[in-house]
Amino acid sequence: MLSVLIWLPIFTAIFIAVLPLNIPKDRIRLTALILAGIVLFWNLFILLKFDISNPGMQFQEYLPWNETLGLSYQLGVDGLSILMLVLNSLLTWIAIYSSSKETERPRLFYSMILLVSGGVAGAFLAENLLLFFLFYELELIPFYLLISIWGGEKRGYAGIKFLIYTAVSGALILATFLGMVWLSGSTNFAFDAVSTENLSIAKQILLLAGIVLGFGIKIPLVPFHTWLPDAYVEASAPIAILLGGVLAKLGTYGLLRFGLGMFPHAWSIIAPTLAIWGAVNAIYGALIAIAQKDIKRMVAYSSIGHMGYVLLAAAASTSLALVGAVAQMFSHGIILAILFHLVGVVEAKVGTRELDKLNGLMSPIRGLPLISALLVLSGMASAGIPGLTGFIAEFIVFQGSFSVFPISTILCVVASGLTAVYFVILLNRTCFGRLDNLAYYPKVLWSEKIPALILAAFIIFLGVQPTWLVRWSESTTTTMVTAIPSLEKTVISEVAVK
Repeated sequence: MLSVLIWLPIFTAIFIAVLPLNIPKDRIRLTALILAGIVLFWNLFILLKFDISNPGMQFQEYLPWNETLGLSYQLGVDGLSILMLVLNSLLTWIAIYSSSKETERPRLFYSMILLVSGGVAGAFLAENLLLFFLFYELELIPFYLLISIWGGEKRGYAGIKFLIYTAVSGALILATFLGMVWLSGSTNFAFDAVSTENLSIAKQILLLAGIVLGFGIKIPLVPFHTWLPDAYVEASAPIAILLGGVLAKLGTYGLLRFGLGMFPHAWSIIAPTLAIWGAVNAIYGALIAIAQKDIKRMVAYSSIGHMGYVLLAAAASTSLALVGAVAQMFSHGIILAILFHLVGVVEAKVGTRELDKLNGLMSPIRGLPLISALLVLSGMASAGIPGLTGFIAEFIVFQGSFSVFPISTILCVVASGLTAVYFVILLNRTCFGRLDNLAYYPKVLWSEKIPALILAAFIIFLGVQPTWLVRWSESTTTTMVTAIPSLEKTVISEVAVK
């Protein structure tokens, strides 16, 4: 059942790559779109079959692979990964749908997107450390090509920078995984076969540092974030959707799964540092976003800030905070996706992303009133306005983290307020303002509006029905919290208050 989510996109990518050269571009795109839609519906079917009361892995699959290396094809899904799988398949479909019908080299383009989708799904489903690493690295070259070939003017520089940072991330994670197995004396890389409980605290912290740094680059966390604005800005809008909406979630998922999940004792010791780091990330991302003149770069920096909330929640490690972390990961994915899509539409119609050159897009004279209205909605969601999914996720994170790290939580609340500042700047200068001319931009087709309307529906529905956002992860995150030593958490609380 779960293998379909991995291998259907990968086999489809191979099929598209070997299609004859005389196949029309629109048929190649339609093939990719149909297969991505099938994967999405299959994912939703698994979601409906998912037992929310079961905290463990479900729909497990096992196949021996290389017992000498301790490598097995072992899959499973739980409350941490189920929503991430849905997010991956949804945004893959959105990215393919929103891509231009005139995209050059379409066979390679859609093959790379589908390879990314299969690799990301495999990483979320893997129950073996080496298997996770293989899928984690599978997206490296496809994303590099997607940025370097179909990106902007500085695409080569952005692609190389992304490649180097992501390669370093993978190297740190692989070294840590090998250290976990060797030091624990295990001969198997399966999750349930690797235990760190008998290791000294010093060794646990050393290994956990590798996990935090490796996945921190992928998220990314300050100061390992410098690849993000270049990659996000130079990538085309559909690829930016995947970079921000899906790729970053591999980093936060890795912290929860391998950091908190496998090193509960060491995690409780470094948690105060992580909470401060999350607050710094949130404040830094918001302040830098305020200073931007390029609206796409502004949205890119906003992503850095919002990932800080997830790190704060993971550090607090209360049941409510972890539910909020998963909710924030999903909410951030769909909000960032709609923002990048709308920015891409604005750039395509107006010809610029500069705040100083944009004004009055809400006016019917400009021809973009609906796009502007959706941009207002998505900006409100990112700023955490009540009634939208962004508010629900952030509120749960702050509510669950305040009792453990009050100062860091307050700083993140301030960062949330700063989010409203830079989105007010963005919306005021782009959607409103005095018209400097009577230019009427090209009409936005309904096909260009549909991705934003779908994502907007999710933002509103999950905002008024938050149960559909939080119910999937409650059992799993509650079980994870019980593994954290109560004594250590008491110490953390006392340190935070002092």
